[in-house]
Amino acid sequence: MSISRPTIRDVARRAGVSHQTVSRVINGREDVLPETRAMVEATIEQMGYRPNAIARSMARGKTHTLACISPNLTDYTFASVIEGAEYEARQHAYFMLSSSAADPDAFRNLADELVGHRRVDGLIIINPYSDQRHRHIPEDFPMVFVGARSKTGRVCSVTLDDKRVAIEATRHLIDLGHSNIALVTGPMEEDCSRDQTEGYRLALQEAGLSFDPHQVIEGDWSASSGRQALLTLFGRQPAPTAVFAQNDRMAMGVLRAARDLGLKVPSQLAVIGVDDIPLSSYFDPPLTTMRQDIPRIGREAARLLLEIIQRKDPAICEVKLPAELVIRRSTTEKGGD
Repeated sequence: MSISRPTIRDVARRAGVSHQTVSRVINGREDVLPETRAMVEATIEQMGYRPNAIARSMARGKTHTLACISPNLTDYTFASVIEGAEYEARQHAYFMLSSSAADPDAFRNLADELVGHRRVDGLIIINPYSDQRHRHIPEDFPMVFVGARSKTGRVCSVTLDDKRVAIEATRHLIDLGHSNIALVTGPMEEDCSRDQTEGYRLALQEAGLSFDPHQVIEGDWSASSGRQALLTLFGRQPAPTAVFAQNDRMAMGVLRAARDLGLKVPSQLAVIGVDDIPLSSYFDPPLTTMRQDIPRIGREAARLLLEIIQRKDPAICEVKLPAELVIRRSTTEKGGD
């Protein structure tokens, strides 16, 4: 047998006031006598009344809901960003919707639905420049980019400090004695790929080594593109003795191609990635990588977005987060697990 939940009118009847007075108490209005407020609050507690969140949101003009749009929901990095953003949103009594848009048309339709109908108070957009979806970014709406900076300067962003990450990764290989270091990038239309490529170039220059564009292969973040990159590199001369892959999945593909080519890692080929996804320490050999705190990226994005929604000017609008070098056996026999 179901028991109906008490309504605002039930509370009003028991407290001996109008339902409008109960509404003013619930919404924190100041035009209520202190003794009346105390009585209504006591009645609400006794009856176990819970206000209708949707009705309150409509009355206040806020949904207390954020949305995160990513290219997909299966990628570990994207999922971890969303998890971090959701955690931060909950700390501030906000809900977080997560949805994927695989192409620009899907992104445009989703953004129109969420923003046009005011279903959310703000957007977190992951990899806005992964394709042409940036052409459909809503105007004059609270939002934060993840993984890319705004090209117009009107949108705040949270990214990895990609240039610094690449400098440190390349320096690690140079410090091990490598001078012929290849690079496997992500899609070059993305900021992170270009920034890491610049960091790689700067580290080579700092060490007195030349930048050879033939040692740079563009991938698409997938393991298969990493595998194909190494096969392409070993079809050229001179072959590299080390590879810096801009994410762990491509590094995993490089390791697979090294095995197919009969190369010993790390004595004949050293490999370093970026991210430190959960399986990195279980690769064969375990992968040296630049570990980033991916959930923190999501938390920072949600924090920035909430500041914008509250009409605050963030102290820092472009947040760049560091990464930590984790040395394992794909670059040195003495690496840890």
